[in-house]
Amino acid sequence: MSDSLKENFKDIILDSITDGVFCVNKEWKITFFNKAAERITSVSREDAIGRNCWEIFHASICEKDCALKRTIQTNQPVINKAIYIIDATGRRIPVSISTAVLRDDHGEVIGGIETFRDLSAEEELRKELAAKYSFADIIGRSPEMQRLFAILPRVADSDSTVLITGPSGTGKELVARAIHNLSARKDKPFIAVNCAALPDTLLESELFGYKAGAFTDARTDKPGRFALAEGGTIFLDEIGDISPAMQSKLLRVLQDKVYEPLGATESVRADVRILAATNKDIEKLVEKGIFREDLYYRINIVKLDLPPLHQRKEDIPLLIEHFVDKFNRLANKNIAGVSQEAMAILMDYDYPGNIRELENIIEHAFVLCSGSLIMPEHLPSHLRGIRGAARSIGEGGPMTLKALEAMHIADALRRHKGNRTAAAKELGINPSTLYRKMKSLHIDVPKRGRRSDKSTK
Repeated sequence: MSDSLKENFKDIILDSITDGVFCVNKEWKITFFNKAAERITSVSREDAIGRNCWEIFHASICEKDCALKRTIQTNQPVINKAIYIIDATGRRIPVSISTAVLRDDHGEVIGGIETFRDLSAEEELRKELAAKYSFADIIGRSPEMQRLFAILPRVADSDSTVLITGPSGTGKELVARAIHNLSARKDKPFIAVNCAALPDTLLESELFGYKAGAFTDARTDKPGRFALAEGGTIFLDEIGDISPAMQSKLLRVLQDKVYEPLGATESVRADVRILAATNKDIEKLVEKGIFREDLYYRINIVKLDLPPLHQRKEDIPLLIEHFVDKFNRLANKNIAGVSQEAMAILMDYDYPGNIRELENIIEHAFVLCSGSLIMPEHLPSHLRGIRGAARSIGEGGPMTLKALEAMHIADALRRHKGNRTAAAKELGINPSTLYRKMKSLHIDVPKRGRRSDKSTK
């Protein structure tokens, strides 16, 4: 076969693949541009060949960190790096790129080759999933969170007082803000107060305000948080920490819708919806006489309980993706996600600090990660010794949907001590479907549950 025929044959093959392919010479001029590259960039082959590659792609890494340039300089290929390019119509397109060095028959470097895959469909799917598993900035696919999403609009439609309970870091203020933003009061203020952060004397003046002359330094009137929240919503965080004296003052606001600023001689009417939150077992505080029973019943009209993160581990991958997107924007990076091994470590950790701790872990990883994937070495030191069971699903590369599904199922089985019926109910699938998935994903039932789960055998 002649050289020209060989060249034509190569072009035919490269034009047949769905990934974009282009080549550059040592002067960074494009020498080859396949049909898929034309389709993805909306630039014709005739217009691309002979031009500098950055004129065609306007990629997010062209100016500071050109992957092809780094490959030619170091002889190290780049594999599946996620970036964005701008096509000829100005559309921002997510792509995954891989690079390699081009050599002649004598082994001399003559340029580079880059392949790029359009990730627009995957991006749309990711957005659809994000919409399905998020609600007013709250993220979750677990049954507990889906139940919360289902009732939040109804809770927001009412004007009743709501008590939000759950450990620190589970997103209680996010839920409170969601209730406010979905309510008829959304155009009025949302005022948050951390009751645990202030002593009684300061908390009273902070909530109710004061009149000039109420105490030595009170030279002018100062409105309190209830006044600032007029017509809107006030969020009393850590309400379980307030003293009995303050509890009685709050009870009056809830009962009579009035309060008195310090030094005032007349009561002020309050048109404010009250949302409260605590990380304490408030019912036990009532039993011990630490928290007023009548106040508890006033704030506990609607109770929303947020589970700790270790009880909703199926939400971890979604939260990680959310935080990766967030820190990509803040740090101007293009990290695609976490590696399978790093994901396994993150799935096995119990998160005493809950969602707030997970966010801090991802932020820590962003500081250390200079590549396209967060690896175990980028995680905080106390996590690096953890090795998740999901390592057996595969090493390296981003976590696959199959691997995530296996983790999700294994975690549900572990929570229910191997009871397939209970695990299937939590997962929202039929036990026979769960059995088939376990078989195809090679998931074993924990030994403690083998005898007790007769219904699915």
